[in-house]
Amino acid sequence: MDKVVDLYLNVPATRKKWEAFLEKLDLHNFSPREVDAIDHTIGLVDEEGQLVGTGSVSGNILKYVAVCNQDSQPGARFNKIVTALQQYLFNEKVFHFFVFTKAKYSDSFQHLGFTELAKTKQAAFLESGTPDVKDYVEGIPKIENQENKKIGAIVMNANPFTKGHRHLVELASQDNDLVYVFVVATDASLFTADERMKLVKDGVKDLNNVKVVSGDDYMVSKATFPAYFLKSPEDLIEVQTAIDAKVFKNVIAPPLNISRRYLGKEPLSLTTHYYNVSLAHELAPDIEVITIPRLEVNGHVITATEVRQLIKTGDLAGIEKLVPATTLEFIKENLEKLQDRIKKGINIDGN
Repeated sequence: MDKVVDLYLNVPATRKKWEAFLEKLDLHNFSPREVDAIDHTIGLVDEEGQLVGTGSVSGNILKYVAVCNQDSQPGARFNKIVTALQQYLFNEKVFHFFVFTKAKYSDSFQHLGFTELAKTKQAAFLESGTPDVKDYVEGIPKIENQENKKIGAIVMNANPFTKGHRHLVELASQDNDLVYVFVVATDASLFTADERMKLVKDGVKDLNNVKVVSGDDYMVSKATFPAYFLKSPEDLIEVQTAIDAKVFKNVIAPPLNISRRYLGKEPLSLTTHYYNVSLAHELAPDIEVITIPRLEVNGHVITATEVRQLIKTGDLAGIEKLVPATTLEFIKENLEKLQDRIKKGINIDGN
């Protein structure tokens, strides 16, 4: 009879055994990006004490779910691992969770009550529990007669909200009856998700046809998308973009009547440029993608990255040129706290 046990990956011998087991099942990525995010890992051991299955939890995401095939009871070990992980999350008062997995395992998760949100040739994204994506969409504010209106959308991290972000929202608001600004909810930035939501709301409150909403778990972030089952870093960008686009196009946009998505042109980051090109390809023809040239100050493009660098040095005069008054006021009031986060090692590079 197989038995579920806790695995402590901070114990070198356990970690080595766990990695060796997963490598036999063609999972080879044990980078800090993947493993350091794990909150809890379980194993399934047979009567001889051999590891025959494992699974991990990172936040509300299931990861590294893998089992040895058991011919006499097909799927029994898989079911046992997933059920044990769900029970662990229930005990942690987490009742809504996700899994990114190889496409071929989507059906196995669906048999255990998961709902497929998006699928590519390589990967699938599924959820289980409540509140689910239908609840999320139903909770988004709407306007009267929305099904006959011109609706646009922008997805942003806004780390922090800059004059460039404001420029993009303004142009979209002029072209549409309603614009949704979805703020990525992942807490992996200098500014927390709640802070970024506040900055965006404060920065566009004069635009009456703009509604700012959290992207919740459905605007898939590079920070949370696992890569351990993919073959290369290039696959990560491609698959994450495709999953993100499919969820938006097939699940989020239709009930909200969103027909346009606005992007800022990316002249500086090759990764973001590639993401934008891939996103446009995935969303077409259902969603029109409109790319807006980035706002410039004194001949150079405004970026949130530059703002974060100026926060590090405390250059408030430099920041004032790049952000709306509402963002500047927040930075002034919280400069010491933000600089302390930087000193503690939070990443301020990237986008």
